[in-house]
Amino acid sequence: MPDAIELLKTRRSMKPREMTGPGPSPADLDTILTIGARVPDHGKLVPWRFIVFEGDARVRAGEVIATVFAKKNPGAPASDIEVEKRRLTDAPLVIGVVSFTKPHPKVPPWEQELSAGASAMNIVTAATALGYGACWLTGWFVFDRDVLDGFGLKPDEKLVGLIHIGNVTKPSEDRPRPALSDIVTRF
Repeated sequence: MPDAIELLKTRRSMKPREMTGPGPSPADLDTILTIGARVPDHGKLVPWRFIVFEGDARVRAGEVIATVFAKKNPGAPASDIEVEKRRLTDAPLVIGVVSFTKPHPKVPPWEQELSAGASAMNIVTAATALGYGACWLTGWFVFDRDVLDGFGLKPDEKLVGLIHIGNVTKPSEDRPRPALSDIVTRF
């Protein structure tokens, strides 16, 4: 297992199409989800939950996405609909991070949403620390109410994103990172 600081300094997203099985073992998945739930949560509101898509569930989720896409794009070619069907099938495991807010006198909605984002990042980091490739993605379907309904989200829930996890088939190239001098100021 890599040193924590080195892991954080070198972590990068891996493309789902460059992932393969097997996915995380049940024990690794439990570890990933446990770490995903260990984030700042002012007020102990737990304003997030997880949906695990593995095996045939990834295909069923793709059917939901493709059906909504076809309905909203009646002239779309069959090849485009096929692309939508395969949205969740590259990696052997996909975790959806669901966000919802609860009225609270001291914890505004944006802070609760940030907690859900922290949860997603913890999932990515945990998967990476366990030796898997991970990638947090969104896309049109993450923001489409009909898709969210098809995934079983409640009307007040949003999808923070879908985290694709699997074994990597080739190393990912790092992207340019900002120079600290460009992004840091002092007060």
